[in-house]
Amino acid sequence: MDTTPARPKPALATDDAPVVTYVQQLFEKAVALKASDLHFEPYEHQYRVRMRIDGELREVAFPHMALKDRLASRIKVMSRLDIAEKRLPQDGRMKLLLAEGRELDLRVSTLPTLFGEKLVIRILDSAQVQLDLARLGYEPEDLDRLLKAIRAPHGLVLVTGPTGSGKTQSLYACLNLLNTAEVNIATVEDPCEIQLTGINQVNVQDKPGLSFAVALRAFLRQDPDILMVGEVRDLETANIAIQAAQTGHLVLSTLHTNDAPSTLVRLRNMGTAPYNIAASVSLITAQRLVRCLCPFCKKSTTLKPEILRQSGWPQALCPADPVPVFEPVGCPKCHKGFSGRTGIFQVMPMSPEMQQLVLQEAGIQEMDRQARQEGISSLRIAGMRKVLQGVTSLSEVLAATRDGT
Repeated sequence: MDTTPARPKPALATDDAPVVTYVQQLFEKAVALKASDLHFEPYEHQYRVRMRIDGELREVAFPHMALKDRLASRIKVMSRLDIAEKRLPQDGRMKLLLAEGRELDLRVSTLPTLFGEKLVIRILDSAQVQLDLARLGYEPEDLDRLLKAIRAPHGLVLVTGPTGSGKTQSLYACLNLLNTAEVNIATVEDPCEIQLTGINQVNVQDKPGLSFAVALRAFLRQDPDILMVGEVRDLETANIAIQAAQTGHLVLSTLHTNDAPSTLVRLRNMGTAPYNIAASVSLITAQRLVRCLCPFCKKSTTLKPEILRQSGWPQALCPADPVPVFEPVGCPKCHKGFSGRTGIFQVMPMSPEMQQLVLQEAGIQEMDRQARQEGISSLRIAGMRKVLQGVTSLSEVLAATRDGT
C-alpha cells in the first residue's frame, strides 16, 4: 500500500498567508516528518518542494511558479545571504525557532540552475539524534572492537562512508560515551551538527582562516585528551591528526571512502607516509544506512539459497533450504513498508599483518583479502545479516552496497 499523497496541482500555496508563514510551515512540516533535507527546485513549467525522509526524497508541495523568487529571497534573508547575487552558489546558516520554543540549526546552499535558484536546506536536529552506540545497529562483535579502540589512551579511529551515511552520529555516540568530567574533549566541524555539554566545539570558518588544520593545532595547545576532526580533507590535516594520535591523544575523524581497507590506500594517496599510517591508525569503521521494515506491516516470506549466494552470502554458510525473511508491504504508519533507518558496519581493527601491508604499500585487493582472513565482514555481508534478522529487506541492502564491499 503506497501512502504517498497524490500530486497536487500547482497553485498559489500562499494565497491565504504571506511567504514568511508558508516557509515556516514547510520547515515545521519537515521537522515533524523527521526530514534531513529540504529541497526547493525550479523547473521550466513547475516549482516543487521535496524532503528527504529516511534517506528517500519525497515530493511534498508544488508552489506556483510566480513564487520562486520570493521563496528564494525569504530563505536567503533568513540565512544572511546576498539576495541580489543569483549567478553564483552561496552557503549560509540560520536558526529556526519552532512553535514549541525549540531551536534548530539549518545549513543553506543555493545553486543557480537554468530556471532559477535551487535551494537545499540541511536540518540539524540534535533531538532526533541517537547517541547510544548499542542502538545504532552494530553487531555485538563489531561493537566490542569499536569500544576497545575508543577506550584506548591514544590512536586514530576513522569512520568512513558517503555523505549522509551517519558518520557524524557514530562519532558523537562515541564522544557521548567518553564525555566525563575527567577528560578534555575538543571537536572541529563544518558545521557542528550536534551540541553536547562538556565538549568544546569549534566551527570551521573560511573567511578568517579557521580551517581544520588551524583549529587542530590550537587544540594541541589546550591540554586535550580526545580530539574529533569532522573530516580529514587534506594532507596537512591528516598529518596533524596522525601526530596527535602518536603523542598520547585519542583522535576521531571521518573520510569519504567506500570501505575500511580502501581508507588506508586513500591516506597513502593523500601523501601520508606509510609508517605514520601504520603507527597511528587503530581502527577503521565503514558504514551505510538502510531503511528498516515497518514492524506493523512487514510480510513474512522466504529466500532461496541460490538468491543468497548470488547476493554475496558465503556459499559455505548457505543453508540447503529456503530461509525465512521479511518484505515491505505498506500501511498508514509507514512509507512504502519502511520506517526509520539503521546502520550496517564494517569494523576493522589494525592488526600487525595489516600494518605490514601498509608498510609494503600493498593495494586494496591485498588489504581486502587480509581483512577477510581476519574475519572482518564486508558491508554487503553485514547488510545480509540484517536481512536474515528481519530488520531490513534484501533490495535495501543490494541498493546500499556492492558485492565485495
